[in-house]
Amino acid sequence: MRPTRLWPLLLGVFAAAAAAPPSDPLSQLPTPQHPKIRLYNAEQVLSWEPVALSNSTRPVVYRVQFKYTDSEWFMTDIMSIGVNCTQITATECDFTAASPSAGFPMDFNVTLRLRAELGALHSAWVTMPWFQHYRNVTVGPPENIEVTPGEGSLIIRFSSPFDIADASTAFFWYYVRYWEKGGLQQVKGPFRSNSISLDNLKPFRVYCLQVQAQLLWNKSNIFRLGHLSNTSCYETMADASTELQQVILISVGTFSLLSVLAGACFFLVLKYRGLIKYWFHTPPSIPLQIEEYLKDPTQPILEVLDKDSSPKDDVWDSVSIISFPEKEQEDVLQTL
Repeated sequence: MRPTRLWPLLLGVFAAAAAAPPSDPLSQLPTPQHPKIRLYNAEQVLSWEPVALSNSTRPVVYRVQFKYTDSEWFMTDIMSIGVNCTQITATECDFTAASPSAGFPMDFNVTLRLRAELGALHSAWVTMPWFQHYRNVTVGPPENIEVTPGEGSLIIRFSSPFDIADASTAFFWYYVRYWEKGGLQQVKGPFRSNSISLDNLKPFRVYCLQVQAQLLWNKSNIFRLGHLSNTSCYETMADASTELQQVILISVGTFSLLSVLAGACFFLVLKYRGLIKYWFHTPPSIPLQIEEYLKDPTQPILEVLDKDSSPKDDVWDSVSIISFPEKEQEDVLQTL
């Protein structure tokens, strides 16, 4: 190869070497691996895999910094964000662990970076992609779901997946997926209210349902559809028309049953009237005097009977003959 052709190659190597930044002698630790940000409901958690060193007995600590869109980097300490993630041995930084008000504003653009430290040594920074909570959050299902069966209806009450400080910035819509057991699924919504009533349902039927939330961020017109709740099933109660039908059916059934019973009784009376008359016939009783005599044989029963006999039994009629015709008188005398 000619010397004239080597000069451009040498100049390129020298230029690349001059452009490369000088190496940091303190950056001798490996960087934390696989950092990830968890945004679930109100949670904001940064986690990573630990840095393992075989030639050191001291623990490796970690430092996390953050910044907003055009700001400088800030330390994650109690004064700045409400959570201390400076020189910690844990491999996780939970920005929402301190209190519900801790953590980054949900509509801010946030960038995080992380490095490992061991005494005077430290690793290079690992910078995560920026995020906005409302844009990147995973919305869970509504919480504290309560269902009250009504008259041909189901009344559903629940709470939102997480609290939103400013309802003019973001809010939730809610949907209910429901179906009669073994039937087709239907969807009702969206609703802004945390109380939903499913009306015009069939009485005494089992309906299953799931509730779902959707986050709407007004600023960027972003929708985040949440997870469905667990399936739960409930039986509806009777409505007013069904209760009236039940009353009518019960009344008609009772009247019909009584009519059948009355007819059966009348038929039995006609068929077995002799036996029934025999059952209900009063048996002959012993006269009181004889019953007393049987109890006390020394009692003179005949005198008692004579004494108790009524004088009305010996009734005599008095007849007076005033006159007889002559012929009749002769006939009477002859007979005498």
